[in-house]
Amino acid sequence: MILDGKATAAAIRASLRGDIEKDKARAGRAPCLAVILVGEDPASQVYVRNKENACADAGIDTVSYRKPASIPQAELEAFIAGLNADQDIDGILLQLPLPKGLDAQPCIDAISPEKDVDGLTAVNQGRVAMSVPGLRPCTPAGILALLDHYGISVSGKKAVVLGRSILVGRPIALMLGARGYDATVTMCHSRTPDLAAVCREADIVIAAIGKPRFVTADMIKHGAVVIDVGINRDENGKLCGDVDYENVAPLASAITPVPGGIGPMTISQLLVNTTQAWKEKLLTK
Repeated sequence: MILDGKATAAAIRASLRGDIEKDKARAGRAPCLAVILVGEDPASQVYVRNKENACADAGIDTVSYRKPASIPQAELEAFIAGLNADQDIDGILLQLPLPKGLDAQPCIDAISPEKDVDGLTAVNQGRVAMSVPGLRPCTPAGILALLDHYGISVSGKKAVVLGRSILVGRPIALMLGARGYDATVTMCHSRTPDLAAVCREADIVIAAIGKPRFVTADMIKHGAVVIDVGINRDENGKLCGDVDYENVAPLASAITPVPGGIGPMTISQLLVNTTQAWKEKLLTK
């Protein structure tokens, strides 16, 4: 079974569009996302444009801010503080990576946790760790939404997560093991001994390490669910994931393609988080 993130994300946008249209009159306006792009990185420009288009499709307003790569750290943090105070802004997206010379984490932590729709502030990462409500990191939440959409239960299953970044690896490991999902999780990294043997024990393998086709068929047991978070270019410049898709797919009971798997789900969760922040501010008073 191919887990189609593109189609699932489209269904999520349609559902959000209906919810927003239903509640917009009571709220007084549509949800609004502020998008900050620093510098002129071509890939970041494409990512931002895709996010803005997805917002428009779901009925979410966007306000975009382009800042030069030369902006001082203090000025960028002060600008974010101004958006925190703007009552017409529900979510703040700071496109990463930032240009050299800027420290990303202080800028991220300058975002109000209630407007942190990427779920990357220390406060929201802590909420993940403590299993308390909050805005969740988009890629991990998108992974769970995709599994839920296809009715794939992780309860009681052995899950192996390859990678320990704050963007994907750490939070998805915590979220899979939290009450309600109840998986038994092993988080692996570059120092994990006999990684292939660890992976072969897993019912669910989530690859988020940024190495083209790193996960090979000899690392996957028959019937495993394989989630590929990687976006890479191989030696021929072809887009590929962290999983050797052609050889792993025949073994897997379910697998995500690259592209069209987790990428669209990450963007859809950004929209979910923005809508959640809007509702909590304007509809739960």
